[in-house]
Amino acid sequence: MPKKFDTTALEATIDTGSQSTPLLTRLSDLGAEVALVEGSGPELSDEIRQLLRERLRVAAIVLCAGFSVFLIYRLLAPESTESNSIFVFHIVVTLVLGLIGVSLCRKCNPSTVHLRIKELLIFGFPAAFFVAINAVAIDECAREHQTIPQLAGPWILLMFTYAMFIPNTTRRAAIVLGMIAVLPLATLIWLNMTSETCHQLLAEDQEAFVVTALMMLVGMVTGTVGTYTIGALRREAFEARQLGQYRLRRLIGAGGMGEVHLAEHQMMKRPCAIKLIHPAKAGDPKVLARFEREVRATAKLTHWNTIEIFDYGRAADGTFYYVMEYLPGMSLAELVERFGPLPPGRAIHLLRQVCGALAEAHARGLIHRDIKPGNIFAAQRGGVYDVAKLLDFGLVKPVADVQSADLTQEGTITGSPLYMSPEQAAGDVKSDERSDIYSLGGVAYFLLTGRPPFEGDKPLQVIIAHSSQEPVPPSEHGPDIPAELERIILRCLAKSPGDRFQSVAELERALAAVEVDETWDSDSAARWWADNGDLQEHAPAEVSV
Repeated sequence: MPKKFDTTALEATIDTGSQSTPLLTRLSDLGAEVALVEGSGPELSDEIRQLLRERLRVAAIVLCAGFSVFLIYRLLAPESTESNSIFVFHIVVTLVLGLIGVSLCRKCNPSTVHLRIKELLIFGFPAAFFVAINAVAIDECAREHQTIPQLAGPWILLMFTYAMFIPNTTRRAAIVLGMIAVLPLATLIWLNMTSETCHQLLAEDQEAFVVTALMMLVGMVTGTVGTYTIGALRREAFEARQLGQYRLRRLIGAGGMGEVHLAEHQMMKRPCAIKLIHPAKAGDPKVLARFEREVRATAKLTHWNTIEIFDYGRAADGTFYYVMEYLPGMSLAELVERFGPLPPGRAIHLLRQVCGALAEAHARGLIHRDIKPGNIFAAQRGGVYDVAKLLDFGLVKPVADVQSADLTQEGTITGSPLYMSPEQAAGDVKSDERSDIYSLGGVAYFLLTGRPPFEGDKPLQVIIAHSSQEPVPPSEHGPDIPAELERIILRCLAKSPGDRFQSVAELERALAAVEVDETWDSDSAARWWADNGDLQEHAPAEVSV
């Protein structure tokens, strides 16, 4: 048995070429600067609302934990002199904070008004508790003729908790923090006016009022500045996830040259996938040429089994991107890796669709040159399952395009070593559509056996094998493979282009004529995905980046 090896490195696309044509790209209008103000746009308002819900939940849990610790301390401390009414108030505040934290679950979707009410409760109850214990503490000190205790500590913690967790405008944060800062001072003034003993104590220790006022002022200013700083960082993060009219949602694929993100059009709310090319890589002319070539070539294709391109452009920081349809499903590489080799009927069903996509590309004079399981997606589109989608035309080359041919130097190779044709392995820049047929034969081999036609420890060994060795018949790895299907695969994998099928249309007709024990259609696919698939957890992350 051939030695198994990690195919990750071999799946990586080898892209060569040292020159590029001038980049002709359309600059997308990235729009005016977005301010982090509620109501400035539906997308941003939703961003703030969801963030506010999560932050309120965390703040409630943190404050509840803090109050719980001190509650346990009061229960265990034998010297505790806390009155029964304060103790009951302590319990009430702890319970209210805990209940609010639980109510703000991840699945709930409260309105902004409800969130602001809960914000008031989360910080209002602790503030009322602090007022109560401040009043009791000062009254006790006055009766026992002691100095006024330091009041600022709990209030500053409350202000910093608010500033750190709650998304706000600077103005609103200053107002709320100012109101919190005034409460201990108002308590001192109220006691000074209503209690003779407290009046005498404050008259003797006026410095305590001044120190408390200064500490509250410093806490308010620091909290307001912190709110502004956090808001600015949040705004930068929000803008960093914006590309033109598209909002980046989450990363679904990454590679040496860039990333693929799940995104959404802001107005149409249509999910899509955005491929980014890192600015550091975009400075390489051959990368720019590959990017432009991929976008322009794919955008010309209209076959339903070719991934659709919606838009492309360049961000202000030099990041190149293009927007393609989002495909619920998984790549054929992942499909086989997770569930094993496919039954012949299903493999034929998918391969015939890829033949259709390639037929259009070849008719337009475009050769893919990087056909592999990772670049073919089994997707769900329009309620139909197992819709094959051909991805990543990053190495596509017009057959008669001299300018494009200059992008690959003589003697270099392009493609994925596990599935490249012998002429690709030899660096033949004149390879034609029969090179794609060879690679598609390699994909068919993989789908039916769970392994590529040739394996080796190093890419060079595999490349040499494509040029000089005959593949092991797939029936030796999968005995249920029909003899006619095996002949088709081996003909695709012929060393000489003249011995292969001369067009994908001819290959498609041959696949259609194969008789299998169990045919595969859209109904079969729907049943399989219902039993095994999780369409929402997959996206075209296998796109070479």
